[in-house]
Amino acid sequence: MAKQPHLLVEPGDLNDVALLPGDPGRVDRIAGHCADHEVVAENREYKVVNATYEGTDLTICSTGIGSPSAAIAVEELAAVGVETFLRVGTTGALQSGIEIGDMVVATGAAKDEGTTDRYEATEVPAVPDYDALSALVDAAEANDEDVHVGPIATDDAFYAETDAYVEQWEAAGLLAVEMEAAAIFSLARRKGLAAGAICTVDGNLVEGTQKGATDDDELPEKAKNNVERAIEISLTAAASL
Repeated sequence: MAKQPHLLVEPGDLNDVALLPGDPGRVDRIAGHCADHEVVAENREYKVVNATYEGTDLTICSTGIGSPSAAIAVEELAAVGVETFLRVGTTGALQSGIEIGDMVVATGAAKDEGTTDRYEATEVPAVPDYDALSALVDAAEANDEDVHVGPIATDDAFYAETDAYVEQWEAAGLLAVEMEAAAIFSLARRKGLAAGAICTVDGNLVEGTQKGATDDDELPEKAKNNVERAIEISLTAAASL
């Protein structure tokens, strides 16, 4: 298969490192930080752009919401030669004191989703590549940014994140919950590739500020602003890999 059926890209179209936001609109925001950029393909929830940041050629590809669509993105990006995947997303905090607008770099993801079950046992850990993880932490330090570093959960059902689930995640010491990282980490590992993730906090489930609960927009204003800072961290990390 030359052209991938969902991303509509072929071998040679893309670069070695890809930033993976969920939202197609965030592809343009990331590209706006780069010196130049070009749309390669756009189909369904997937928008694919090549860009250059501080002399480093990279690719930006949206994944849509959830592990099934994120897995398709990783499968097809890997098929055409992408080797490193950096998720740049949003997340809901699971510990008191983690505020809206804070950033979380994941050291692993609990597999509370169904996609990875089709690839491997639940007991197999979903973890980032050490170099990708380190690059994100080092980039945050280089940008004089504080980030929370630790394990998160990946969940399939946004509207079924009940108090019981939140209490379990909180008691386990998980920092936050989102919907894609476990699939991205697991597929990259299985393919011998690298992945990492940095997410901006858009609500705190423990403190009752889940996104959308108090604002008309999807993201609170502070989260919107700090997504830009996470983008800068991810780009700095990408340029070092």
